[in-house]
Amino acid sequence: MTTKNTTPTVPMINVIAFFILFLSRQAAAQNNSEAEKMNLLNDEITKMDSLLFDVAFNQCDAGQFKKIIADDVEFYDDRFGLNISKNNEIKSLTVKCARPEKLTRKLNSCTIDKLGDFGAVQVGEHTFYIDGIPEGTGKFIHIWERKNNEWKLKRIVSYEHRGIKNRL
Repeated sequence: MTTKNTTPTVPMINVIAFFILFLSRQAAAQNNSEAEKMNLLNDEITKMDSLLFDVAFNQCDAGQFKKIIADDVEFYDDRFGLNISKNNEIKSLTVKCARPEKLTRKLNSCTIDKLGDFGAVQVGEHTFYIDGIPEGTGKFIHIWERKNNEWKLKRIVSYEHRGIKNRL
C-alpha cells in the first residue's frame, strides 16, 4: 500500500525569494536609519559652524566662542604654526574685533562625516572679507567632539590661505 503525502510543499525558489525580500527590507531600513543619522549630524555640525563663524567670529561674540572651543584645543595654521591655548584663541578673536576694519568669514562649501562614537570631521573652504570685500580663501579641517550632548571644537587645521587676485 502506497501512501500519498498530502502535505503541501513550497517550492524552494519561493523560500529563497522570501528570504531575499526580507533581507533587502532589513538593509533598506538600516540604510534609512544611517541616512537619518547622517542628516542629523550634518544639521548639528552646520549649526555649530554657524555659531562659530556667523555669531562668534563675524559678530565678535567671545562668550559664544568660549563655549564652542574645547579647553584642550589644538589649532594648526599654515601661516602661524601650532597654538594649543584656548586663551590665546580667545585673545586672537578679541584683537581681531578691536581692529577698525571688519574681518568676516563666509562658508563656501564643506563635507561632514562621523568619527565613530567620538564626534565628527568637517572639511571645507571659506572666504574671508574685509569690510565686505573678498580678501582671501582658506581650507580647513575641524574635528568636533560630542561630549555630554554638547559639541566642542577640538582640533583645527587651517591651510591653503590664498589672497583674492584682482582685488578692487
